[in-house]
Amino acid sequence: MLFGFSLLWAVQASMETASRIAAVPIVALLSLVVALRRRAPERMLLLTLLLGVAQLVSDVEVNPADWAMLVIVHTVAASDGPRWASRVALGGGLAAAPLAQLRWPPPDSGPVLASVFFVIVMALPFALAWVLGDSLRTRRAYFAELEKRAARLEKEREAQSKVAVAAERARIARELHDVVAHNVSVMVVQADGAAYVLDASPAQARQALETISTTGRQALAEMRRLLGVLRTGEPQEGGEYVPQPDVEQIEDLVEQVRTAGLTVDFKVEGTPRPLPSGVELTAYRIVQEALTNARKHGGPDVGASVRLVYFDDGLGLLVEDDGRGATHDLYEDGGADGQGHGLIGMRERVGMVGGTLDAGPRPGGGFRISALLPLKPAH
Repeated sequence: MLFGFSLLWAVQASMETASRIAAVPIVALLSLVVALRRRAPERMLLLTLLLGVAQLVSDVEVNPADWAMLVIVHTVAASDGPRWASRVALGGGLAAAPLAQLRWPPPDSGPVLASVFFVIVMALPFALAWVLGDSLRTRRAYFAELEKRAARLEKEREAQSKVAVAAERARIARELHDVVAHNVSVMVVQADGAAYVLDASPAQARQALETISTTGRQALAEMRRLLGVLRTGEPQEGGEYVPQPDVEQIEDLVEQVRTAGLTVDFKVEGTPRPLPSGVELTAYRIVQEALTNARKHGGPDVGASVRLVYFDDGLGLLVEDDGRGATHDLYEDGGADGQGHGLIGMRERVGMVGGTLDAGPRPGGGFRISALLPLKPAH
């Protein structure tokens, strides 16, 4: 369309024959500049400058195709190309109006101030086109940088999460290792006792053998979990293995937290009974982590409640607080002993025993952690 209007102008314009002939390729190439400005903005800018010089030399007056000069100034300023092109576009655009005024002065130029004002008015669109284009380029670069930063932060967060999971698994492995070692120690003691009383008291020996059988099955279940946890690169730790915390010590934990200033309501529902060591350890660590985060993030005068529910096929845990709730940043915080990783560690522990975990803000404010730990080991 631009080429059609420009060609019609070239046919009807009152110019010399040589200028009319030169106007045809000039307007055609200026139309080509508009068509290809996005594919090769720098090349089209240089072509526009050459066409402008050719227009001045061949006496082709200002025509509709010169609109391409305004378009290319905006395109080059908005592109992500080299900055020299943007500066050249601005300089060429600002020089176009004065050069046109000198080459084709109006018949009645009038006062000098009027001519200067006319030149400024004609140069203003080029300046505005460049400013708009440069602002668009700056805004686009700003958003691109924000996207890169968000992507980088997401990668860093994923990396930190993987490191947290690996560290928590290593910690769980050490604890399960101690649990298995303790169970094996119990089996050895019971076996020695059974051998000692085998002839004198067969019933007592039979009871010891039953204890060995139960403890052995429990140790096998814990060993399966232990084998599923990576423990590579861990330094060898000396010292004797000691039993890990169990469900009975949760009440002592609650008392410690109360002494630290946190009001805790503790209740046990159902009939308590012996549980697998891994389940007891997981239950203790979940309560410990939840109460620690309630004390650290719940705000002043926060209160909490702990419920242990014994079901036929599992152990239920419910830990709630009435603090700030959603502001708990459990994903980033360390664990109760400064080595865990909040909800990441909780989910890892619950997953080790084949249980489920639900954590989030309470509808009425505060935070809630609910877990169901099966009593049968997950295969």
